[in-house]
Amino acid sequence: MQADYPTLAKTIAALTQGETDAVALMATVACELHHADDRFDWTGFYRVVAPQLLKIGPYQGGHGCLVIPFDRGVCGAAAREGKTQLVADVDAFPGHIACASSTQSEVVLPVWDGNGTLIAVLDIDSNQPDAFTQDDANALAAILKTTFDAVK
Repeated sequence: MQADYPTLAKTIAALTQGETDAVALMATVACELHHADDRFDWTGFYRVVAPQLLKIGPYQGGHGCLVIPFDRGVCGAAAREGKTQLVADVDAFPGHIACASSTQSEVVLPVWDGNGTLIAVLDIDSNQPDAFTQDDANALAAILKTTFDAVK
């Protein structure tokens, strides 16, 4: 099963209406996304906790890395550049951090609050190669914008 993004966006909007706590929003989004698509093997957030430093936040799936500096891995690149990272083959990504050996591809998106401040990255890993498309990235970015604009 692949995500039905229009329905998923409506569900997440209904579940999070009026919520402004970033961690509560992350927990809800991670859960809803993770169970919406068979390609999603690990779905979660890494929160910006200090300059140039991410720490694990709410997630679904096996264990994740606890700390990721902005200068390492796909999550670090998304945070450092403020741009979505669409990685078809994680082994070909320079500096990839293997939190789980089963991960073959991933998409990582920056998460901005309503003030335009980077507060986290959303990391979705797949145990399938080349699992994600630009359409996935666009739909996920739209969900993140709608959901996290309420956080100030």
